[in-house]
Amino acid sequence: MFYIVVVFVGEWRQKRKAKKHAEPPVTLHRFAAIISARNESAVIGQLVDTIKQQNYPSEMLDAIIIADNCTDDTAQVARDHGAIVYERFNQEKVGKGFALNYAFQHIAEDFGDSYYDAYVIIDADNLLDENYFAEMNKTFSKGYRIITSYRNSKNFGTNWISAGYSLWFLREAKFLNNARMMLGTSCAVSGTGFLVSSEVIRERGGWNYHLLTEDIEFTVDTVIRGETIGYCAGAMLYDEQPTRFDQSWNQRMRWSKGFYQVAGNYGTRLGGGIIKNRRKNPFACYDLFMTVMPCMLLTVCVLISDLALLLFALLGNTYMPHLMETMFSSLTFWLSGYYGSLFLMGALTMITERKKINCPLHKRILYTFTFPFFQLTYFPIAVASVFKKVEWKPIRHDVSKSLDEVR
Repeated sequence: MFYIVVVFVGEWRQKRKAKKHAEPPVTLHRFAAIISARNESAVIGQLVDTIKQQNYPSEMLDAIIIADNCTDDTAQVARDHGAIVYERFNQEKVGKGFALNYAFQHIAEDFGDSYYDAYVIIDADNLLDENYFAEMNKTFSKGYRIITSYRNSKNFGTNWISAGYSLWFLREAKFLNNARMMLGTSCAVSGTGFLVSSEVIRERGGWNYHLLTEDIEFTVDTVIRGETIGYCAGAMLYDEQPTRFDQSWNQRMRWSKGFYQVAGNYGTRLGGGIIKNRRKNPFACYDLFMTVMPCMLLTVCVLISDLALLLFALLGNTYMPHLMETMFSSLTFWLSGYYGSLFLMGALTMITERKKINCPLHKRILYTFTFPFFQLTYFPIAVASVFKKVEWKPIRHDVSKSLDEVR
């Protein structure tokens, strides 16, 4: 709620300032789009085309593909569309983080580690708005060394699952990162569509983030270091969302497990940063601490409540009727409040971002009501991921659309 108020007040103030102050001139920087792709021949060509069609000088922009353990013709398709391609085969070090580090090592060998001013990490199934790099360049010129962008979707209207993902990412862009940018605190990168200065890569010795959620790990480490991540609302990408529940379950299982890993590896330092980083935005540490930790706290609460119920049951049937009545009332109240708050958040996002959502009106209304149910499925996932060994698994992408078809 706090961030929602910040967004509306901040946008009102920005409109007033825009009338008085023109945008300062910007310097053109040399960028490389870095794409890790595993068997993505169905979609990689369209992504490279949107990079080549940018309203940005072509000599200042390259598309670099890491064909990672591919068994199809991803590498050849990417080359045919004009990309620079590195092929990687390593069945032991599996995951996006290893592929990114492989790319940075080869770029340094072939071009030098300062040839590009910055790299933009993009997933293979994405499409980029034609002004994506021009907008990112504006924010980069303001001094931000790490920048995230606006994450839209290619397949919002397919079903309630793809719509659930899409609304969540739109909400994250509009009401979290947008608000953080207005407050001057750090934003958070989210999987795809973020810029990293080559200077940052050199300072950190490449890409050394290999937990299941390497994006969150990178964000948390950046904030602990006292650096502020920026946000570029004008740089829009279109991301393909899962449409099957089994795909969604596996992906979100990895995300949940990754949050636990990040909390375990960085939680103490992140909490300490709230006190120690007084000169380097301690609120950013607090903000991320509250983002990373609730998932773990939720699971602990569920486990404790289950143990408590078991204990009461063992005491005998005398207490059970009253206990079950109390638990049922409490659960009903909690679920109603949870559904209501998520419905309002989904509805608000649907209204404010309506011009950017490619979906019929009747589906928008329906998916606003199903959005809370999509989020509720996180609860069994959060519990299961505590006990289950989770490994990175590729997700098949086959939504082959042009930029005009998704807008």
